[in-house]
Amino acid sequence: MKTILITGCSSGFGLETARYFLERDWKVVATMRTPREGALPRSEHLRVLALDVTNPESIRRAVAEAGAIDVLVNNAGIGWLNALEGTSMDIAREVFETNTLGTMAMTQAVLPQFRERKAGVVVNVTSSVTLKPLPLLSVYTASKAAVNAFTESLALELEPFNVRVRLVLPGRAPDTRFGENARSRMQGGFPDAYGDIVQRVFAGWQKDSSPLTRSQDVAEAVWRAATDPSSPLRIPAGADAVALAEGS
Repeated sequence: MKTILITGCSSGFGLETARYFLERDWKVVATMRTPREGALPRSEHLRVLALDVTNPESIRRAVAEAGAIDVLVNNAGIGWLNALEGTSMDIAREVFETNTLGTMAMTQAVLPQFRERKAGVVVNVTSSVTLKPLPLLSVYTASKAAVNAFTESLALELEPFNVRVRLVLPGRAPDTRFGENARSRMQGGFPDAYGDIVQRVFAGWQKDSSPLTRSQDVAEAVWRAATDPSSPLRIPAGADAVALAEGS
């Protein structure tokens, strides 16, 4: 029985991915900043651990408690939606600390065991906004695009050790906390000068009737990345992400 460690399991993609692997008889180490009862079904194959990917001691403790794992899924992330002028450098650093450096730190923490065993898979979850630039998402997109580049280079770096690295790119999902996540960090709102752009962006989203990404789409993409050695390095998740990937 194989073991997967997933970051950011309190809701959305991480939560659904943990459920998906449990249903397929994997051992799951589900991590989140504040573990809560009832988020996942009871199972003898489930362990829920506290983990803050921006805290080195928290990472060290969680990886030690998890023990031997076969797959690491870097899913933890925070949302941010605003013009660059409306984004303080403190917020930009917070976004990069979690989305980018947190992914790097977690990967670095598990690589010694993967390298020594000459086996293991790293799956990094980013976003389809890296395939199609959108206004008001410059900082968030940059944090995810950095992970894309990191993943592509790391995949080459780890080939000699038989460690696979994959990238899952979800589309726009209505059943995650991205918007709530971003709003909790917004103090002054959007800069007045960008009012027309903000209205145009939100109006476009409301009119967009194209299929969106379900959390299950992401779980299925992570499953493919984790279990299929012939899977491509980049795996779009969700109908909208697939359409963007085919058109890029």
